[in-house]
Amino acid sequence: MSDKVHELVQRCRQARDMAYCPYSRFPVGAAVLTAGGDIITGCNVENASYGLTVCAERTAIQRAVVEGHRKFSAIAVTCDIEDHFVGPCGACRQVLMEFGSDWIVYLTKPDGSYKQTSLAELLPLAFSPAHLHKN
Repeated sequence: MSDKVHELVQRCRQARDMAYCPYSRFPVGAAVLTAGGDIITGCNVENASYGLTVCAERTAIQRAVVEGHRKFSAIAVTCDIEDHFVGPCGACRQVLMEFGSDWIVYLTKPDGSYKQTSLAELLPLAFSPAHLHKN
């Protein structure tokens, strides 16, 4: 595992430990790697009004955007499930797609093991900003 991927996986695991999830008790952490090499983290933040809950992936993207980032190369996502890899929900996949389809996605387990995939693989035939541009 490259040093940057190792750091990305570690940072998403650390972010998971910061999750606010008193209702689901399902902590999730995410870490995005910007095109410039910065790592921005996020965790899920639940709300008693469940529809207002924000996933870790979207928290990380929103933080990155606030910090001026618009290009990303990878994201690592983790939760507490140990026996298989878990990917982002559909809403998070769509939010990630807003910033391109050629991301590397690392699905990680609590022990730090990971599976590499891509956003294009996780969201085939996606609706993207390109669909809104008239040629």
